[in-house]
Amino acid sequence: MNSKAVRDAFAGYLFLLPALIVFGLFIAEPLVNSIILSFHRYDVITPAVFVGLDNFVKFFHDTRLGTVYGNTIEFVLILVPLHLIMGLLLALGVTKVVSVKWKYIFRTAFYFPVLVTTAAVAVAWVYMYDFNFGIMNYLLSLFGAAPIPWLNDPHWVYVSVAIFSFWKFVGNPFLYYLVGLQNIPKSLYEAAEIDGANATQSFFRITLPMLTPTIFFVLVVTLIGAIQIFDEPYLITGGGPGDASRTISLYIYEQAFQNHAMGYASTVSLSLFIIILAITIMQFRFSSRWVSYDQE
Repeated sequence: MNSKAVRDAFAGYLFLLPALIVFGLFIAEPLVNSIILSFHRYDVITPAVFVGLDNFVKFFHDTRLGTVYGNTIEFVLILVPLHLIMGLLLALGVTKVVSVKWKYIFRTAFYFPVLVTTAAVAVAWVYMYDFNFGIMNYLLSLFGAAPIPWLNDPHWVYVSVAIFSFWKFVGNPFLYYLVGLQNIPKSLYEAAEIDGANATQSFFRITLPMLTPTIFFVLVVTLIGAIQIFDEPYLITGGGPGDASRTISLYIYEQAFQNHAMGYASTVSLSLFIIILAITIMQFRFSSRWVSYDQE
């Protein structure tokens, strides 16, 4: 290898160094520690004690895991389609707005909740969901509907969290879709219009195929976020009533910081890591069947 190639390689690794340091400190090192702790009993106060496979045996006999993983799956089935579809519809709507002023207003309105601290707005939403004095039940009463126990009914807590999550986080997929739509060449639509294609045909033959890389990115990010959902149920329902809205991330938090069972919490977190890793690998493996990166 000549000196120029060595210098180029050194420069490349030098540029990668900050990212590698961050990866090592905040991803690789915690992952290794989680694997090590999963073989120990550790309560933060006393030194860790090696227990072998005891935490894994407990994991396979933990009856609550079925409930919390079931809740997590329900949130995934609700939130992923909601954010994927509604984010796209909002982005399509904004692109159709002719006025630059109104485009700016809509973009700001849809993305602004993402910038607001989740804990701060969650307090307001809890009051809005109040059975007796909340604005949600007040609006229902205007149409003659009976009040809904948004936060106390095991069936309605999913809807409550989904509504809050949509309002708070739909701005992210909306922004990704908006950027993706703006990158589609206008000449394609002009050619389609000359050929006699209507709006529906242009959408399914041009917009969707050209938008598949963005859809794939949004799907991966949204799915990972939904599987790890923590903020919404923690701040809105606290995981209740009972375990009705307790997700796997909430359960890990409970085991680690309330029960001080760091070893067992690490074991459960490893199961979550393996599931997310497997799903993500499958998504990338099958993406070639429907994602098109050809922009010509």
